[in-house]
Amino acid sequence: MRWTSFLPLLLLSAEAAHHKRHYDEQDYYAVHIRSGVDPELVSRQLGMHLEGPLGELDDHYILRAAEKRHEYDHVKTAKRDLQQRRRKREADAGEPHILDHVLLSQKQELHKRFPLVKRRAPSPFAVRQGNAFGAAQADAEAVQEGLAIAKNLSIQDPIFQEQWHLHNTVELGHDINVTGVWQQGITGKNSTVCIVDDGLDMDSDDLRDNYFAEGSYDFNDQVDDPKPRLSDDKHGTRCAGEISAVRNNVCGVGVAYDGKVSGCRILSKVISDADEAIALNYKMQKNQIYSCSWGPPDDGRAMEQPGILIRRAMVNGIQKGRDGLGSIFVFAIGNGAANDDNCNFDGYTNSIYSVSVGGIDRKGLHPYYSEKCSAQLVVTYSSGSGDAIHTTDVGKDLCYVNHGGTSAAGPLVAGIYALMLETNPKLTWRDIQWLTVITAVKIDQESDYQKNEAMGKDFSHQFGYGKADAYALVEAAKTWKNVKPQAWYYSPWLHVNHPIPQGETGLASSFEVTEKMIKDANLARLEHVTVTMNVEHARRGDLSVELKSPTGMVSHIATHRRNDDANSGYIDWTFMSVAHWGESGIGKWTVIVKDTKVNEHSGTFTDWHLKLWGESIDGDKQELLPMPTDHDDDDHDHDQYTTETVSAHTTTVAAPTETGEPEGNPTDHITRPLHPGKPTSTSAQATPTSPLDLGHEEDQQNGTPTPTSTADDSHWLPHIFPTFGVSKKTQIWIYGASALIVLFLVGLCAWIILYRRKKRRMNRDDYGFEMVDHDDFDESASLANGGKKRSRRAGELYDAFAEGSEDEGEAFGLVGDSDEEDDEDEDRRGHVGGAKEERYRDEEPKVEGSDVR
Repeated sequence: MRWTSFLPLLLLSAEAAHHKRHYDEQDYYAVHIRSGVDPELVSRQLGMHLEGPLGELDDHYILRAAEKRHEYDHVKTAKRDLQQRRRKREADAGEPHILDHVLLSQKQELHKRFPLVKRRAPSPFAVRQGNAFGAAQADAEAVQEGLAIAKNLSIQDPIFQEQWHLHNTVELGHDINVTGVWQQGITGKNSTVCIVDDGLDMDSDDLRDNYFAEGSYDFNDQVDDPKPRLSDDKHGTRCAGEISAVRNNVCGVGVAYDGKVSGCRILSKVISDADEAIALNYKMQKNQIYSCSWGPPDDGRAMEQPGILIRRAMVNGIQKGRDGLGSIFVFAIGNGAANDDNCNFDGYTNSIYSVSVGGIDRKGLHPYYSEKCSAQLVVTYSSGSGDAIHTTDVGKDLCYVNHGGTSAAGPLVAGIYALMLETNPKLTWRDIQWLTVITAVKIDQESDYQKNEAMGKDFSHQFGYGKADAYALVEAAKTWKNVKPQAWYYSPWLHVNHPIPQGETGLASSFEVTEKMIKDANLARLEHVTVTMNVEHARRGDLSVELKSPTGMVSHIATHRRNDDANSGYIDWTFMSVAHWGESGIGKWTVIVKDTKVNEHSGTFTDWHLKLWGESIDGDKQELLPMPTDHDDDDHDHDQYTTETVSAHTTTVAAPTETGEPEGNPTDHITRPLHPGKPTSTSAQATPTSPLDLGHEEDQQNGTPTPTSTADDSHWLPHIFPTFGVSKKTQIWIYGASALIVLFLVGLCAWIILYRRKKRRMNRDDYGFEMVDHDDFDESASLANGGKKRSRRAGELYDAFAEGSEDEGEAFGLVGDSDEEDDEDEDRRGHVGGAKEERYRDEEPKVEGSDVR
């Protein structure tokens, strides 16, 4: 095909993202067409108009239908008609047709998407004006040091001294440690962060000089500048101020105050998957870092992942962005901890391509809102303990002192990465993650710390590897040698098909990864580990899942969620962990699934699939990962690989430390339908493993005992009766059952006495007894099963004691403990995505018994 046939596409490409689309009037389709095929021919065959390329995705295009037709798919209908014609005319069955080159088609239907929502602070709270901590509390020497820094760097911004996250004069050392970087002249020059959010006020005096217009676009109103247009469009500007607020006489300064900041406005209206994919790749040769403080709702119910186009855009970004070094995606993990939410139920934050950032407050404590999960890499400062982040607001010279939630944590890390890229612009997206792990500073708080021996670092599901330290990151970046390209190993599908026991025991499956498997995969050492699994269950929130590596490191890849009433279980869902960073991957990997509640809701562990990602052995022969498809987890090359069961114990997770003044929990994130497909039965040759006994030693790893309630309202009976450390509902059950047992025993004794008296009066010869022979029971059961013994299957399954219940909301006094309140909670759980009223109390933290959800 002559190059001139693609000339119209070259003209369309520059304006493709800026072409206005009217989703309420016309139908739009995202299509992937085989490379080398003219998309104009495809569009004409379908009777549609070629809008142009779909952003930066090669061979992806947007087509527009002439009219809008609800519940009708033009492309699928055309391909179905083609197949019907072929069945009628078998002679044509082998002849290629232009539609055969359409590899993927997706109608863009906005009504099937939830709005994108923000991970801002749960609600504003009062912050003392002037010095955020009060002059009397500040350390005099630290104050003088801050004044000297400001003078030396010509910082005259009026609230700089209040920006404790940059220089903390009260809780010394609790800041991002950036001033030493600035004093070396490293201030973000030649770096650009794109704020993917609800807009960016480029007219603000604090942002105007650093605004990068070329890298910006408004995908909501489809105009060039992403200026805030709604009353609630302030989130993006506040995030931008954290990163690139300039040195002047307005508000404060950003972490990279000489760096550029652009904006992609996507959160103010519902947008299509295609437009979101374009936004995440927008100007990806000049936009280096994408700061994303949003995702699915943090209500403890949602379990959503980005659509296939968005997943492809992220892979495209890390492979081709920044001239092949890779775009850097920074995501806030979410504010749903009080709802038992976990960032591994969010397909953005559990992506291996994202740096997932959690929050700590100005004292270094874990805020009540910040989620925990095995995908969390690092934490940094945000709201809590009576203060928040001080930054720029929408308006010519307005400031904001209440910015918080994990929304405020993510941009700080993005700003630090901008400093690193000024220092070493050749860092790849994976170098950034390696440096983040290596330099993270452990948080000096009780948590479920485990030692990652390969890295010599402690990992916590609350804090990841620790807090980001700007000075350490920049210094390490100066001399860092880039890691080799990414390699990966996929296990076969491991078929379990076994009911999950309820309560204290769990069901586990093991797979042995051999040295040959790792070597054949060209995999030197691990970075990310993912587990894709299928579990059928009548109440998804009752489930929890652990992953244990050959070194004994345990990742809580899924935790129970009291609000999650979905009866869908896990359907091809991929969980991710960074806890095993640096390990070899060789040895036995074990997945433990637990049904945490003893109730009428039961389930079956169907199957799972292990993927190991990391640095290649030989980078020269390592190929790029193919673009993801909806069939990546299908495996048609092998027969089934099954596993068997044994017994063992699981670990527990420490409850997080409550901080701040909880005012409610935000609902932040986009909700999407899950992919309904299931993996094809597969298997591979593997070495069967022996039964695994995890033992009891892991129960001591967390080092944090579960607190016992001491509040007076925990008693159901007078105080002379013990509470057993459980809820009133459980106390009622215990004492009620005890009373029934006592009554039964009394009645039984009375019956025995009366029976013996009667027996003595009666003639024994009048009664006969027939003994029932049970000796042949086992043989009969065997015959009933066809006369065959059930054979053992390769691999392993075993029962495992469950992780400890950690209802953080109850521990923090967020949920009432009365029966009436429990009923109200159950009513609210039936309204997914709806508003949820939270209740708070000032009493001591309390953890209820296992009956509390």
